[in-house]
Amino acid sequence: MANQFSRYTEEPPDQKKGRIQKHFSIRLNIFFFATFLIFTVLIVRLAILQFVESKYLKEETSEITKSKSPIAPIRGTIYDRTGYPIAQSRSMQSVYYRVEGRATDKDDIIRLAKELEDIFARFGKPEQKRLSASDILKLMDVGFDLDKNKTKEPSYYYVPRRIKTDLTNTEIAYLLEHRDQLRGIEVFEDSIRVYDKQSISAQLVGYMKRYNAARNPVSGLDFYKNKGDEYLEVEDVGFDGLELMYQDELRGQKGVKSYPVNALQKIIGPATLTPPEKGHNLHLTIDKNVQLVAQQAITDHLNFLRNRRLAGDIAYAPNARSGYAVAMEVKTGKIVAMASMPDYDTNTWTGGMSTEEYNQIMPFINNGTITTSYPDYPEKERSKHPSSLVYMGSTVKPLSVMIGLMENVITPSSTYSDGGSFTFGKDKRTISNSDGHAYGLLNPTTAIQVSSNTFMSAMIGMPLYNKYGGEKSEVLDVWAKYFAEFGLGVKTGSKLPNEYEGSNEFYKNAKSSSYQSAMVYASWGQNEKYTTLQLTQFAATLASRGKRMMPQFVEKVTKSSGDLVRGYEPVVLNEVNYPKNYWDTVINGMRSGAEGIEELPFPVARKTGTSTQDVPGGRVDNAVFISFAPINDPVLAIAVVVPEGRFGKYGAAPIAAKMYQAYDQYIGGLSAPAGAAGAGNAVKRP
Repeated sequence: MANQFSRYTEEPPDQKKGRIQKHFSIRLNIFFFATFLIFTVLIVRLAILQFVESKYLKEETSEITKSKSPIAPIRGTIYDRTGYPIAQSRSMQSVYYRVEGRATDKDDIIRLAKELEDIFARFGKPEQKRLSASDILKLMDVGFDLDKNKTKEPSYYYVPRRIKTDLTNTEIAYLLEHRDQLRGIEVFEDSIRVYDKQSISAQLVGYMKRYNAARNPVSGLDFYKNKGDEYLEVEDVGFDGLELMYQDELRGQKGVKSYPVNALQKIIGPATLTPPEKGHNLHLTIDKNVQLVAQQAITDHLNFLRNRRLAGDIAYAPNARSGYAVAMEVKTGKIVAMASMPDYDTNTWTGGMSTEEYNQIMPFINNGTITTSYPDYPEKERSKHPSSLVYMGSTVKPLSVMIGLMENVITPSSTYSDGGSFTFGKDKRTISNSDGHAYGLLNPTTAIQVSSNTFMSAMIGMPLYNKYGGEKSEVLDVWAKYFAEFGLGVKTGSKLPNEYEGSNEFYKNAKSSSYQSAMVYASWGQNEKYTTLQLTQFAATLASRGKRMMPQFVEKVTKSSGDLVRGYEPVVLNEVNYPKNYWDTVINGMRSGAEGIEELPFPVARKTGTSTQDVPGGRVDNAVFISFAPINDPVLAIAVVVPEGRFGKYGAAPIAAKMYQAYDQYIGGLSAPAGAAGAGNAVKRP
C-alpha cells in the first residue's frame, strides 16, 4: 500500500519539469494567437472607420444640439355677422435671418443682403413689393444702414427677423439649396394676417405688430407686460381694436420645427414638427353691407360738402375731410356699423412698413369713433383743425330738457318767450340762437324741435345754477351725474382698447370763467366733448327710455371646428326710471329738420347739432347728429360727427339716412318687422 501511495503522490523531478514547460509553451502560443487576432480585428475595424464610416462619424461627433425654430400660432378668423371673413390668417413660407449673437462682418452681411435682393427679384412674385438691399438690411436689424452709412448694435440677438413672406416655390428651393452659403437664413412655415381689401371697419378690427414691439416699454402695451415665454419674439400679436381686445381667444397655440445641426450649423438629419394650433374665431355684430354703405356714405358726402357747386352756400364746408358714424341696435347694444373715415388698408402692417408709409396714415390710425383721430391734413396744418372729439352742440338739448324736468326747474307745460337772444352775468354776456332767430313762445318740446339756445340757457342752465347756490361745484356734479346715466362723460362699457371717456369741460371752464357761464353754455352743448360711440349710446338710451346698453361687437366665439365656445347676451349697464310724460316731452321734440331723414319710409327721432369750436386755425362749426328709429318701437340708433361739416342738418344727417336705408335693406325691421315678407326691400341695393 505504501508503495502504491508513493507512486501517486511523488513525481520524478525530470518528469515534473517537462510537464511544466509543456504547459507554459501551450499558454504562450495561445496568448500570441489571441493577440494576433485582436490586432487583426482592430486593424480591420480601423480601416472600416477610416474608409467607410469616417464622414458619418465626423458629423456625429460634431453634433452639438437641435436647432428649434418656433412657429407662430395660426390665428382665428374674424367674420362679420353674415359669415363674411374680414380678417383671416393663412399659412405660407417665409424667410428669416438669425443673428445668433455671433460676430457680424459688415461686408459679409451687406453681400448677403445684395444676394437676397437678387434672389427675390429673380424668383419672387412679380406683383410683390421689390425689396432693395437697403430694405433687407433694415429688416435684418444688424445695425447696418446703407442709406445713412451708419453702424450700430443689433436691437436684439438670437431672435430671427422676418425678411420676406409668401415665398414662391422657386424661392424656397433656391434658399434651401444654398443654405450653407446664405448663413443665418432660415425658411419655415409662417402664419400671416390678411385683411379684406375693402377695409371693413378697419380701425375697429385693429391691426397686429410684432410681440417685441407690442411690449416695448416706450410704445408697447400693458397687456403684454410680464408675459415671459408665452409669446415668441417674432410673433404677430393684436395691437389695437378687436385684434387686441380678443388676443387670447384669437391667438391659438405655437408650434415648433426642430432639426439636428452640427457645429457648422449644417442640418444633419430630418426635421421634426409640432404643428401650431389654430385660435378661436370671432363672429362680429358688424354687418359688412351696412358697414360698407356707411364708409362710402361718409366719403361721398365729404366730397359733396367740399364742392360748392353741388352743396350750395348753405351746406358748403370746404374743410370737411373726416367723418365718424356708429349704428347700434337699441334692444341689444349690438354695433352694426362703426365707421372712422378716412381709413386705410391694415394689410400695410404685414411685414412692417416704412416710416414714410406710417406718417401717411398716422393721423387716422386711431378709431375716431372712440378716441382722438385727425383728418388727412399735412402735419403743419393738422393742429389748425378739430379732431374727432368735438362739442356735442344742440344734440345735448333732449338731455338738458330731461334734467330740467327731473330737477323741477321746468315742467312739460312750461313756456318761454324766445326773443332770439339771452343776456346773463355781470359782464352782460349774450347768447343767441342760430342766425339770431326769435322763435316766440316755446315749451320744452318745441324748444328741442327748433333748437333754441336761449330756452336752454334761461330755463335750465341759469335756474340750475341758482338752485344749487351759485358758484359751487355741486351744480356741475349734478349735471355730470345725469350725463353719466346716459353714457356721457364715462366709458361706454365697450371695453375697446384706448376708448376715451369724453370730456366734461364744464368743470374746467367753471374755473377759468365762472360756474354760471359753465352751466349756461353746457345747457346747449358748448361745454362737453364726447365720442361718436358715446353719442350713439346716448341716443339708444333715449330710444329705450332709460336702459343704457353695453355696446357689443361679438355675437359669438367658435372653435376652428365651428363648435360654440361662448355666445353673448345683452347687458344693461344702468337704467333710469323717469316719468312717461317726461320721455314723451323729450322724444316728441326730436323732430328737427334733417336732410334725407324725412324721406325715409319710417319715422325717425333725431336731433341735429352745430358745435362751435375754437382751434388754432380759427373758429369752426362741426356737424353732429343723433337719432333712432322707428320712434314708437326703436330698433336702431345712429350718431354721426363731421368735424368742420358746419350744420348737422346738412353735414351729418344725410350720412345717417343712407345707413338707415342700408340697415332696412340688408337686415330689416325699420319699415317692416325683421323677417317679415318684403322686409328690407324698400331700398334698392346700392
